[in-house]
Amino acid sequence: MLNSIIRLALNKRLFVLAVAAFIIVYGSISALNLPIDVFPDITKPTVTIITESHGMAPEEVESRVTYPIESYLNGIAGVERMRSQSGIGLSVIYVEFEWGTDIYRNRQLVQEKLNLSQEKLPKDIKPTMGPVGSLMGQIQQIAITSENNEVSPLELRNLAEWVLRPRLMTINGVAQVFLLAGALNSIKF
Repeated sequence: MLNSIIRLALNKRLFVLAVAAFIIVYGSISALNLPIDVFPDITKPTVTIITESHGMAPEEVESRVTYPIESYLNGIAGVERMRSQSGIGLSVIYVEFEWGTDIYRNRQLVQEKLNLSQEKLPKDIKPTMGPVGSLMGQIQQIAITSENNEVSPLELRNLAEWVLRPRLMTINGVAQVFLLAGALNSIKF
């Protein structure tokens, strides 16, 4: 079989060269017209809701903040999956929509439900949506700590909120900087 293919290729050299030239030209044209992205977006349209609940334990955050918001978000058209994390003083909810849905329409629907859920939340708690982005959007996480408790947690928080956050927001290309309360003497961006 292989011998007959080689014999045919040697006997019909001009035909083989023409086919090879056609394949090279067609391949080059196809390669130039391919929609290639260096960093393709591999995540579905997702809306992130971040709610700070100062001084609440994770169980309290789950029952008083995360669950009421999730119950209002149920039933939004196009939602495929909803995930949440409740920690010390912080609730993060990820609402994942179907492929092909408009992220700005999705955000509008989520914002309408968040406005309705406000009546079920404690008075001083206001959920906010994160910026439009994907999993590749989070670039860096920074922790500010104090060794030997030289600086109080409140001073660390003030430093992060009033000095570092505004400076980071002035950097070109930075969409958002979130402060997340961490361990006893640390603040995370």
